[in-house]
Amino acid sequence: MTYKETIDYLDNIAPAFTKVGAAAYKEGLSNTEALDAHAGHPHKSYLTIHVAGTNGKGSCSHSIAAILQEAGMKVGLFTSPHLVTFRERIRINGEMIPEEYIVRWVNSNKDFFEPLMPSFFEVTTAMAFEYFRDAGVDIAVIEVGLGGRLDCTNIISPILSVITNISADHTQFLGTTLAEIAAEKAGIIKNNTPVVIGETTEETRPVFLAYAKKSNAPIIFAEETTMVLNIDYQLKGAYQTKNLNTVLASMLPLARELKKRGIKIDNATQTIKHALANVCTLTGIQGRWQQLSAKPLTICDTGHNAAGWQYLSEQIERTAEMKRSACPDNSFCLRMIFGMVDDKDIDTVMKILPRNATFYFTQASTHRAIPALHLKDLAMHHGIKGEAFNSVADAYETAKRQSSEYDMIFIGGSNYVIADLLTHLGI
Repeated sequence: MTYKETIDYLDNIAPAFTKVGAAAYKEGLSNTEALDAHAGHPHKSYLTIHVAGTNGKGSCSHSIAAILQEAGMKVGLFTSPHLVTFRERIRINGEMIPEEYIVRWVNSNKDFFEPLMPSFFEVTTAMAFEYFRDAGVDIAVIEVGLGGRLDCTNIISPILSVITNISADHTQFLGTTLAEIAAEKAGIIKNNTPVVIGETTEETRPVFLAYAKKSNAPIIFAEETTMVLNIDYQLKGAYQTKNLNTVLASMLPLARELKKRGIKIDNATQTIKHALANVCTLTGIQGRWQQLSAKPLTICDTGHNAAGWQYLSEQIERTAEMKRSACPDNSFCLRMIFGMVDDKDIDTVMKILPRNATFYFTQASTHRAIPALHLKDLAMHHGIKGEAFNSVADAYETAKRQSSEYDMIFIGGSNYVIADLLTHLGI
């Protein structure tokens, strides 16, 4: 099989959650344990860090990986979903997994995993763990796919666990209350292994404390940790302040765990500052308040749920107001290219979208996308007007054509919207 044929094969035999939604979700670890045993438990060959949370886990995973990479370690990074190419999910020191390895691995293992009928994510996880072993990484940062307790990444024994935050998302799998969702995320807490909690609420804090106590796991609350560094964080966006705090709070327990294993990070402060100032360059992360153009100012962001949009809306409005005040002829226009998928809390997001904007409702190239015309109708019930476009490319090109150099264009609402945009732009 060619690389394209191999990816098509995986899509067909093991549909991805990102493409088919709930139908792709498989609860439990039995398939993962079978795949892991078949490969000789590859994740035991290197150190691991486990990162869960509703929002921010991708940013935190990339940032921690960048620091370790800058410290001179060979670092595996496993994240999801991908935006443009499957290879983004599995990286070593920022370099994507080679096409040849993917083809070879699938051909070598398909006779074993086909009878298991695994999910796309289970197959991908098994591939990543084996690739990191084969490449001889020192440590791997592993991002949870969904939840934590029953996520297939939860077979690892990390030296550090990180839980960024908890909000209502994927409630059909994780529970309907914040406490229930927190319990699922807390499932990654391991015996005698430090855990860093990025954000808490009155509902979630007792859950984390209980799980940590049960596991005799030292617990660090980032909100109570003060680490003052003058850092030019390459990941922009107001919401990244909390992610940065979580990453910095992770450094001390991580350094302690590495020291126990004979690994010392030299010039730690400078290493951290340089890594975080260059995290996008070092790890290849995209879609986090990413500036695509200065004139007009064009920003895209993968924020896709109500909690994420609380931050995004505030930042969009602040940025728009600055642009408006600097516009010489008062003609400034905020242009919002917006699309969502069908398992998100669309009504809540609609309530917090910026109002003083021209909207271009669109749909990504996934059958999970809410049709643009339906999105337009939903928006009208919230007092938001705009036009509908059948593709992200059409919406973007129209907004670009209608903009002056003083305007602002924002593109977001879904990972898939950003994926289609970056594909269209060839980024």
